[in-house]
Amino acid sequence: MLSKLPEHLNNDLAFLKERKLLVAVSGGLDSMVLVHLLHQLNYDISIAHCNFNLRGEESDGDEDFITTYAKENKLQLFVTNFNTALFASDNKLSIQVAARQLRYLWFDELLQENNLDFLLTAHHLDDSLETFLINFTRGTGLEGLTGIPQQNGKIVRPLLPFTRDEILAYAKENDIQWREDSSNASDKYLRNRLRHDVVPLLKTLNPAFAESFQQTLENLQQAKSMMEDASVLIYKQVVTEKDNQKHFDIAHLKRLPNYRAYLYQWLNPFGFTAWEDIYALADAQSGKYILAGNFRLLKDREVLILERVQSEDNAAFEISEGSLAIEEPIKLTLGITQTINKNATKKIIFVDNQLIKFPLILRRWQEGDYFCPIGMNGLKKKVSKYFKDEKFSLGEKENTWLLCSGSDIVWIIGHRADERFKVTETTNTILKIEVL
Repeated sequence: MLSKLPEHLNNDLAFLKERKLLVAVSGGLDSMVLVHLLHQLNYDISIAHCNFNLRGEESDGDEDFITTYAKENKLQLFVTNFNTALFASDNKLSIQVAARQLRYLWFDELLQENNLDFLLTAHHLDDSLETFLINFTRGTGLEGLTGIPQQNGKIVRPLLPFTRDEILAYAKENDIQWREDSSNASDKYLRNRLRHDVVPLLKTLNPAFAESFQQTLENLQQAKSMMEDASVLIYKQVVTEKDNQKHFDIAHLKRLPNYRAYLYQWLNPFGFTAWEDIYALADAQSGKYILAGNFRLLKDREVLILERVQSEDNAAFEISEGSLAIEEPIKLTLGITQTINKNATKKIIFVDNQLIKFPLILRRWQEGDYFCPIGMNGLKKKVSKYFKDEKFSLGEKENTWLLCSGSDIVWIIGHRADERFKVTETTNTILKIEVL
């Protein structure tokens, strides 16, 4: 691997050289091999380790192991501890989802606060295979069959071309120490059942199964890329956008040899799932429609019209407890954090999570709305007066959203937070909200 990895890094991930990298290290086989290889290749790396406190002394042992490794190799180490079980219970999440949310929020904070460029994780080809099988058994489109992406924003996975067997062989050859996670032996989770029972059978049926699967992934990824390119070109021919609506020309649509595939590609981001009904809508009576959340697909004579159900002026959107992100009507991310970034922009607020009442409400401003601008010691101010003082144009007023807890304004999004929800010395849980 020490010979194959540099070639892979130079050919496919050359942008990582001369960058400051954060490596997520659990202490297990995969992450220890990754950090060893990067250290051997003289990359500028730091280590991040999460102690989820789910396995008692075993979890603490992992932390001690990583701490010792970092000292011996003179690597910068970041460690954090989470009460994962309590967080999962409070937010009604599974342990796996809670752990994922906690670690990636923390990783993101480390990147921002320490001016690090990329987060590297140790996902490999077998992980991608397991993800493929999970999606396949549950039912999915082409996007669910392309495995784990090599790069997703600032997250990069350098070991994706390598199998677990290759990683294990390298560790043994180079006397790399690692920690075994006892939960990996349990068949409680679907991923473990696939790993222990299904994947070994597939490898028995085809000794070269790993290589075949890798080639299949490459073919699927190329097909997906071609589909996306074609989708953009055909979209311009079929769809007309006007008055916040998308009009799909049915006659043009039905002349396409695979119009169902294009409809799936265009409508899937809006939350539609009743695909057979959608495909039938092209031949339905005028006036028939299908709903998906806040969107409606309507048959109107010779077109299908995609539009919002509510008018923009009166629309109110709920954000339920435990939501990590919303896409409509604006893009927001939410998550529990343990620190406040004092250099945060107007795009981010930090609030006392215990003062928030879910579901949160997103809505437009209305006459008579008031809030208590942060920094003004609780003094009330009408939103209309705030707009006037800040010299908002009519368009800016119309396109500004309010984030509300009950009837109280938490945030004039992207502009000013409310004093009543700010983080104080008595705050136990901090909620970070960011507009993208």
